[in-house]
Amino acid sequence: MPGRPRSWFFRVALVAAALLRPEQRARPLAARHGPRPRSQAPGSLKCFLGALNMEMTEVTGVSLKRGSVAVEDNDRVAPAEEAKRQKILDHCLTKSQSELEHVSPPSGVNVPEPPEAVSAREGTKNSDVQLEEEEEEEEDGLSEEGEEEEEAESFADMMKHGLTELDVGITKFVSSHQGFSGILKERYSDFVVHEIGKDGRISHLDDLSVPVDEEDPSEDVFTVLTAEEKQRLEELQLFKNKETSVAIEVIEDTKEKRTIIHQAIKSLFPGLETKTEDREGKKYIVAYHAAGKKALANPRKHSWPKSRGSYCHFVLYKENKDTMDAINVLSKYLRVKPNIFSYMGTKDKRAITVQEIAVLKITAQRLAHLNKCLMNFKLGNFSYQKNPLKLGELQGNHFTVVLRNITGTDEQVQQAMNSLKEIGFINYYGMQRFGTTAVPTYQVGRAILQNSWTEVMDLILKPRSGAEKGYLVKCREEWAKTKDPAAALRKLPVKRCVEGQLLRGLSKYGMKNIVSAFGIIPRNNRLMYIHSYQSYVWNNMVSKRIEEYGLRPVPGDLVLKGATATYVDEEDVNNYSIHDVVMPLPGFDVIYPKHKISEAYREMLTADNLDIDNMRHKIRDYSLSGAYRKIIIRPQNVSWEVVAYDDPKIPLFNTDVDNLEGKPPPVFASEGKYRALKMDFSLPPSTYATMAIREVLKMDTSIKNQTQLNTTWLR
Repeated sequence: MPGRPRSWFFRVALVAAALLRPEQRARPLAARHGPRPRSQAPGSLKCFLGALNMEMTEVTGVSLKRGSVAVEDNDRVAPAEEAKRQKILDHCLTKSQSELEHVSPPSGVNVPEPPEAVSAREGTKNSDVQLEEEEEEEEDGLSEEGEEEEEAESFADMMKHGLTELDVGITKFVSSHQGFSGILKERYSDFVVHEIGKDGRISHLDDLSVPVDEEDPSEDVFTVLTAEEKQRLEELQLFKNKETSVAIEVIEDTKEKRTIIHQAIKSLFPGLETKTEDREGKKYIVAYHAAGKKALANPRKHSWPKSRGSYCHFVLYKENKDTMDAINVLSKYLRVKPNIFSYMGTKDKRAITVQEIAVLKITAQRLAHLNKCLMNFKLGNFSYQKNPLKLGELQGNHFTVVLRNITGTDEQVQQAMNSLKEIGFINYYGMQRFGTTAVPTYQVGRAILQNSWTEVMDLILKPRSGAEKGYLVKCREEWAKTKDPAAALRKLPVKRCVEGQLLRGLSKYGMKNIVSAFGIIPRNNRLMYIHSYQSYVWNNMVSKRIEEYGLRPVPGDLVLKGATATYVDEEDVNNYSIHDVVMPLPGFDVIYPKHKISEAYREMLTADNLDIDNMRHKIRDYSLSGAYRKIIIRPQNVSWEVVAYDDPKIPLFNTDVDNLEGKPPPVFASEGKYRALKMDFSLPPSTYATMAIREVLKMDTSIKNQTQLNTTWLR
């Protein structure tokens, strides 16, 4: 707007774009030297943004003093900062991609969220109270350059009111070795996750070739249309204007040229049909809608060969992106809806992750073309199959983790890793499960189960301890002052967060119908609160079980026979080990141990005004059936080595992309300035790698503890 002062973000975006050199803009992932470290080359975009943004996204790179370890899922640490920085990077990324690509992403497409999923962990991501994965609106409430430092200070202050492991029942270790310190996730490339499929094979990206298929159109389909023609076709496809058709003149009128244009429109813009028309002696290809708006969501059945499987399966390699974000990016570039993708589990953002994805009726050729357009992604190992993937089908995840600058002696490392390999670790739910703010997610879950809807509303919307900055503070203050949902909502430029969704529901249904208002929040996000409470109870009970009976099975413990829980009897107690023992998450369809811990469950739920004998809720969604979870997990395929290095920026192992490019593995000197522990291990689904690392290092994994012991990472 004329005369309007430019915001801090706008000025930074302009300078950042100017600093990005042309050769940097046009460099795809395959041409880069792997993932960039935190410390960038002078003049690079990341270096510039890192200096301005205090590296707020890099919380997991903190030096871990005793009692402090980096939390794996840091996406929720500073939502306003993350969104602001992401918009800057997206601005430059879009610019660099648009110079490269033949298929430009649609502008302004509001991509809906993928279908709801109960994630398999780890890297499975558990949402926090701030659910702001989608793009924020332009105004972020930050207009002064000094606001950045104030945000960092306020986060450190806020974390003083956050959770520690003790708060969520994480109190015990199984090993007797002495702990040591190190740096976890100094670079996101220090944490690599490879999915283990249902056949037991570890997913690797090692083949970029496209299956030969005579039905596939030529590569010319990606270049035959101009940018203007693509824009017009996109607007037609997405019903963005009143046009009912788009006519494209055939300049070089040959049958081959017309065929390529037909194929390009049909393959790049699902839902459009084409025909050839003569107009005043010239040939035109006319694109029009085949079957209304439904055609956009459902690729045309008749355009897919019957002999080919309906789903293209591929391996997705991604850097510093969670699975849901990656699916949204792919769907935008392919101009399809996210719900045609399927996967077996979601992976965390701050890592390099490799997993299998399936997509309905999109050719391998189109998917492979994205390798030329996208940075921090690689797609390969294509195959056509009859069925999609299903959540939970995976057998687990294989982790390669580097702990840099370790202080432990070789003997201490050997003791710690041998213990992890032979005994394992307590299968606690990690700190990510409980949120990072002053109001833990389990408290909201407990209020839901108590049917205390006014408390649910208050916990989500009330002002919070600590100096929480930005639009959320103004929103909460307005709510506390007026209890007017419409007035509080006006203070919130980002409406997609939980607070915004709840306020919108209260505006719609009124203060006397909080249940319906809360129901506006996506189902998975609502259930996250309840699952958090179950996890909170489970953690506390497992700590009590280990304190009371140690690391051996005792009569009255529970073990699984198939999917059925049975009691351990006195006469068969020697037939089991601690690795067989399970404990229940509270619910109406589980049994409890027949020893002191059963009464501990009852006492804990009674103290929370819940009836352990009646875990059914009047609202079916919130009824808990319960489940069983092993109390000790012994990782598989455990290996490790201690390496010496001098340069903290160098990668300490090769990724799949490095191997595809023929990059030789790193060579280590016998002595160096620093020492690192490189660990490899496999875990089953729904297991937290941070809890395995906690056992090795003997550290508290809470952000609160990190911040109190070492706040320099915020600077």
